[in-house]
Amino acid sequence: MSTMATSRCLFLLASIASFLPLSSSQPQPPATSSLIFPVAKDEASRQYYTSIALGTPPSPMKAVLDLSGSYSWFDCGAARYDPSSSPSYRRILCSSAGCRAARGGGCFNDTCGVFVHNPLTEVVIGAGLGEDAVAVHHTDGIKYTSRGVIQLPFSCVPPEFTRSVSGAGNGVVALSIAPTSLATKLSTDLNLPHKLALCLPSSSSSSGHGDFYVGGGPYYRPPLKQDLSESLLVTQLLIDPVSRPPSHGSASPSDQYFVDVTAVKVNLAPVNFKASLLTIDKNGRGGTKISTLTPYTVLHSAIYRALVAEFSRQAAEKKIRRAEPIPPFGACFDVRSVRSGVAGPDVPAIVLVLRSDVQWRIEGANSMVRVSEEVMCLGFVEGGSSPMTAIVIGAHQMEDNLVEFDMASTKFRFSNSLLLRNTSCSHP
Repeated sequence: MSTMATSRCLFLLASIASFLPLSSSQPQPPATSSLIFPVAKDEASRQYYTSIALGTPPSPMKAVLDLSGSYSWFDCGAARYDPSSSPSYRRILCSSAGCRAARGGGCFNDTCGVFVHNPLTEVVIGAGLGEDAVAVHHTDGIKYTSRGVIQLPFSCVPPEFTRSVSGAGNGVVALSIAPTSLATKLSTDLNLPHKLALCLPSSSSSSGHGDFYVGGGPYYRPPLKQDLSESLLVTQLLIDPVSRPPSHGSASPSDQYFVDVTAVKVNLAPVNFKASLLTIDKNGRGGTKISTLTPYTVLHSAIYRALVAEFSRQAAEKKIRRAEPIPPFGACFDVRSVRSGVAGPDVPAIVLVLRSDVQWRIEGANSMVRVSEEVMCLGFVEGGSSPMTAIVIGAHQMEDNLVEFDMASTKFRFSNSLLLRNTSCSHP
């Protein structure tokens, strides 16, 4: 990344805390610990959602997690939520300090106008921005300890805009670095460390769920007794200098989370491709971002083909037999030839080498996808020869890994597969 781009990234990160707060009439208890939200998996859509209580009296909302989203949005009618009936609802007024803090522009039905983006359909619409009370729960790392309330900025959108959102969800909750995201708003309003951590469950069973945290650790995953925050691997967190849709202007940095992948390996063997694909250029092209709405990691064609070739070579050495590809996957294998290991199928590990030679090992449970009784496939997808982003790390690769985005210190921390420690992200 260029010196200019790096400077702009650091400026953005340092300035997040200086955004004007959106108006709130809710008294706040002192924040003594981080916050925890449940995360469930919808197997059909491979989306992950949380449950929030919005408004007064509280209306239950199931919101899909969008790590890249700047604004939360809901089909309020489908959720049986009526802003006009909630005394805690506030319109964010046009040209107000709150509208400027939310990076709104103009008016929409006499309310602060913003552009909301459905990344599943790539549709962008104008909408009014309001805010209402959301109940939040503090945690000691594993269970609720106390309750608080914040005002969450969001937009009500028409039903057709929510197309492709999981049938289990009423909309999307934004978790990016934007001042209007749930993660940023909680950190600002409750004076918590600006940290977001995800532990996505691999199971869609109703008897278990994962979690996301705002404000940092401790992080406990039974039966482990130690705090996982003490053993996380650490590398640099980056911000793309060019915004993605919906654009806030070509000079505005992105709200999304990027990490500095410097190489890719299969076990110890390097995957050979042009290293410049992994850097973010002045136009924002290249690099590696992390996405909860991308089911499987998407790779530039040059990276994908080299990865499949090396993975297949090493798989053949383990007597793993190839099978006919099943879209969207390009490399599939006969289940009967794959042994089981501690962390899923016993296949060659895929390693993302990050800055300072920190290594994110993607074991079989995160690299393979069972598509039928007889076939499992390498859970990576080819993204074409000219994608905006060279690597988009998908949600399947994050399951049962604890990942933390620390905006205050611009660090990305992660655990590698918790299955190797006899635990996971799923719990009752």
